[in-house]
Amino acid sequence: MSNRGPRTFRRSTDGRLTGHPGAGGLASALAPVATATNATWVAAAITDADRQAAAEGPIDDNGVRFRFLTPDRVRYRQAYDEIANATLWFLNHRLFDLARQPRLDPRWWEAWEAYREINRCFAVAVMEAAPPGATVLVQDYHLALVGRWLRHERPDLRTVHFTHTPFCDPADMGILPGQVASELLTGLTSHRACGFHTSRWAEAFAGCCRDVLGIEPLTFVAPLGPDIEGLREVAQSAECAAAGSRLEELVGDRRVILRVDRIEPSKNLLRGFLAFDQLLESRPDWRGRVVFVAVVYPSREHLADYAAYRVEVEELVARVNQRWARPGWTPIVLDTEDNLPRSVAALTRYDVLLVNPIRDGLNLVAKEGPLLNGRDGVLLLSREAGAWSELGTAAIGLDPFDVRATSAALQTALTMGETDRRDHARAVRAAAGARGPRDWLADQLAAAGAG
Repeated sequence: MSNRGPRTFRRSTDGRLTGHPGAGGLASALAPVATATNATWVAAAITDADRQAAAEGPIDDNGVRFRFLTPDRVRYRQAYDEIANATLWFLNHRLFDLARQPRLDPRWWEAWEAYREINRCFAVAVMEAAPPGATVLVQDYHLALVGRWLRHERPDLRTVHFTHTPFCDPADMGILPGQVASELLTGLTSHRACGFHTSRWAEAFAGCCRDVLGIEPLTFVAPLGPDIEGLREVAQSAECAAAGSRLEELVGDRRVILRVDRIEPSKNLLRGFLAFDQLLESRPDWRGRVVFVAVVYPSREHLADYAAYRVEVEELVARVNQRWARPGWTPIVLDTEDNLPRSVAALTRYDVLLVNPIRDGLNLVAKEGPLLNGRDGVLLLSREAGAWSELGTAAIGLDPFDVRATSAALQTALTMGETDRRDHARAVRAAAGARGPRDWLADQLAAAGAG
């Protein structure tokens, strides 16, 4: 069960409904797991075509069985935008500007009621669809409340909840009204266990439960691994080959610094570009010899903070390029199209991969890049990314707020000797490839008592 499903639908030119891979990291990572099992996936209908597909009943598409829910559009947007993304996402990623946000006014409380309603809608759908004794895997912060209803109305179900984001500390949980914090944590602890990508987030959650509920929750840690077989299939496609050729024409024999991300505040794009700007200022020898390729795509632009952040990103890139560009060389190449073959082509080509989030539940790109890369590329990784707990012994660590240190790390990576690069890449690949999606699934089933 997740907010967004593994497939989304579009109308073809002949009027037929056609399924396509769902957007977002969670759906893309979990779709291979669902395909390999007999599971049914319950998700919300996001587009008009999704709603039309939902009207036809349960769907079997590309080996995945799922059913769409069609909640009231207004109530869904309130729950998704104002609570899930503008409140819980910001809370868990420490993004609030507390002098201004959050504003828990009547509009917010109305949205909280909508969040309850949508969670109830999901719970009812699962209770109706699940056979006796079924195992239910609930995904992420959009569905924090469903456990309470599942536990009381279908106690035969084995349920676990998995949070893909960080989890806030007890002090941050205090930003929410006490009754809301209690309801969230009660919903989560109603499952048999709650899972996280790292022990750090599990411990933060446990601290919140002790502080608010006075209980010690049952947690488990299960880092998600990349679907490397699926990514390699993409890498071998004609679309990826064409994208790779265009990239080679663009960068030539220059070094490539790469980032592949969504355009949103927690990913910390601005400080990455500022660090590159400082590198060009302090090290004139790199001017004309390195290109920063930013394959970044918009996210949640109907939220004001996200739309404003995209404008800041584009304006900063324009300033850096205006400052340093010369004929035949554009320092930062900004690609804002969500295009998987293009992203995979770039990951195979980089010399330095910059992953510097302010805070991240895991960050699959930090694992996917080293496994796809063919140039012994160097990984620069924020210590605030969940993936740091697995890759930190091999990656070069970053303080995501320190622009000067990030610039120095770029210089270190660009000048690393061939032998050191090879040893670095080998160690990062070993850590990144240690787990796959099926390991993650097995951990959840075990936590549910079904593995």
